[in-house]
Amino acid sequence: MEPELADPLSAGRRRRVLITGAAGQLGHALQQAFAADDVLALTHADWDVAEPPRDRLLQGGWDLVLHAAAWTDVDGAEADPQSAAAVNVGGTANAASLKAPLVVYSTDYVFDGRKRSPYVESDGPNPASAYGRTKLHGEAAAGTKAWVVRTSWLFGATGHNFVRTMLRLGEERDEVAVVDDQRGCPTYVGHLAEATRVLVDGDLPRGLWHLAADGECTWADFAEAIFEEAGLECAVRRITTAELSRPAPRPAYSVLRSGRPGAPQLPHWRQGLRACLAEIRG
Repeated sequence: MEPELADPLSAGRRRRVLITGAAGQLGHALQQAFAADDVLALTHADWDVAEPPRDRLLQGGWDLVLHAAAWTDVDGAEADPQSAAAVNVGGTANAASLKAPLVVYSTDYVFDGRKRSPYVESDGPNPASAYGRTKLHGEAAAGTKAWVVRTSWLFGATGHNFVRTMLRLGEERDEVAVVDDQRGCPTYVGHLAEATRVLVDGDLPRGLWHLAADGECTWADFAEAIFEEAGLECAVRRITTAELSRPAPRPAYSVLRSGRPGAPQLPHWRQGLRACLAEIRG
């Protein structure tokens, strides 16, 4: 069923914000961060972004579109790159067709991970996976008037993510095997959503921005921190990416930092973890 849209633009009203991917962890966090606005939050059932928007969305008079809908199954994209591209490239183009100020979310997987110092906006992308290629093409589909936010290793209190998986496994097992040769910035979606609000409210220039948590770690480091903060007695056995044997290649090093003046600064990933666990408990 088509969602009911808010009233047309009127003087003195709140900003009209459209959020795609509202059922996902980032979409959920964006709804909280922009709760003071007049928000229409669309799930996949409301709008499959791989399909063109309906007329009422095109005529919505949006002040801001936050495009959080995405194909995020990295290995699935390797098996079915066309379907991943339909969402990550075609879906972004469809969001851009709404002709409103647009925020699009991209990924550290646009880099090959061969660098050993943080990636900044001026570094040339070289994705090694089908997922990374679809996200890079999606950046281009956003157009020159969008804020393109690259981020990494997202986690939150809702949805499917590493923190929630580790909490479940930590309750069920005495030991888990976790990759220790991939290094990045685990980023709490609540902090990313707040940084997005700073980005658009601060009238920072459109274009490419790297917004990820401060600090860096491996997945194994992150798992140990989760168990420690959650009080779970579960050991971490450190393994290599080769031992895990996944279909899609992952960047070995994908720490993101911004080289742009005025870039919003996110808290350390450990603070994000604590905030996430508090949200889950609460």
